[in-house]
Amino acid sequence: MAAQGTLPGILRQLSGLGGCTNPIRLDGHRTEYDLDTTTGEIGTVLHHLNSSTLPAGQLLVRCNNRRTTRCAACSEVYRRDTFHLITSGLRGGKGTPEHVATHPRVFATFTAPGFGAVHNRRTDGRPCRCGTHHDQDDDTLGTPLNPDTYDYEAAVLWNAHAGPLWRRFSTYLRREVAKRAGLSQRQFRDHARVSFAKVAEYQKRGAVHFHAVIRIDGPTGGDTPPPSWATAELLTDAIRAAAPKVNVDGPTIDGRVHTFAFGRQLDVRTIRSADFDDGQELTERAVAAYIAKYATKGAETATGALDRPLKFAAELAHLDLSDHARRLIRTAWTLGARKDLEHLRLRAWAHMLGFRGHFSTKSRRYSTTLGALRDARAEWRRAQAAPANGPITNTTYVLAHWVFAGTGLSDTEAWLSASIEPATGTEGEPTK
Repeated sequence: MAAQGTLPGILRQLSGLGGCTNPIRLDGHRTEYDLDTTTGEIGTVLHHLNSSTLPAGQLLVRCNNRRTTRCAACSEVYRRDTFHLITSGLRGGKGTPEHVATHPRVFATFTAPGFGAVHNRRTDGRPCRCGTHHDQDDDTLGTPLNPDTYDYEAAVLWNAHAGPLWRRFSTYLRREVAKRAGLSQRQFRDHARVSFAKVAEYQKRGAVHFHAVIRIDGPTGGDTPPPSWATAELLTDAIRAAAPKVNVDGPTIDGRVHTFAFGRQLDVRTIRSADFDDGQELTERAVAAYIAKYATKGAETATGALDRPLKFAAELAHLDLSDHARRLIRTAWTLGARKDLEHLRLRAWAHMLGFRGHFSTKSRRYSTTLGALRDARAEWRRAQAAPANGPITNTTYVLAHWVFAGTGLSDTEAWLSASIEPATGTEGEPTK
């Protein structure tokens, strides 16, 4: 109904947010002119928008926050985009050729090392070390059996060095694949390329681990077939050989030297193109859905930590946090005061328990990008919003000026927005 303009103005503007509950408010204007490509002269005004004339008095723009706890609607868009990004690297589409589905692909999980005994649910049916059979939703899962001996310092610094550790692993992996192919590093680049897409997930104890789709392509990426020697078995063997060899030197704190490596648990499974076979086959769709789910979650989901940065350490006293999350955050804040650790920006990322950077990343040639998906969606929206009988022009000139005016909805706007179908503005958008 909003698309046809039959809703009152304020409802029509709010419906364009697609359910975003914390939009960005902008003051300003935008004017679009017809442009004569022959003379370069600016012609007639095609469209003019002034924020003061909008029903809300300002332009409302989606927050595009990926976190479920911050904005369920925008995080769902991010989850869908991540799903399509991963899927296009497994099946093709969105600029990636379909024959990538025949390339060797595996799904690998890299864990963090231990920092002390924690409450857990054993897979063999035996009770936790504390003597209890914990339920799956037990809040004590992942918390230390003895907080006084738990290595909070190493736990925070591990998160801070997890990104560099992955980057080093990707280098070691290429070496191991080349070795198994009987090639030098220089020769390997002329025969094949390793592509990946990964997401970071917080375990209950607050340590980051990585889930990754790893693929062997031809020398220019997914658009060329891999060499005949490239198999999922060779790739799996290379991953298992590379992971234990990787380590990153951390800081020396009060005489203690920190070195970081992946945990001993490493899971590598071949991705099949078939559907599930009695739960034994790992399918493309299952992998994409799994990775996309964790792309919208942070430390706050697993450990009960925060979903936004701290301004002052004193805030911790007034926040509803678990003791374990509070100690992890306080440790990050304390370490962040050290001059020799300034480069880790631990105070800025204390709410993330020291981990910084993007949760979902990929190699350049794995598949499409989140930016390309957003641009395609924006172009689709512009086409939907264009007047049916409006002027047709191939080239336009746009003048715009916007300034930040705040965030969020007024109480009335929030009430009206809640009355609109949550999916309005997102359903029917292209997925191909």
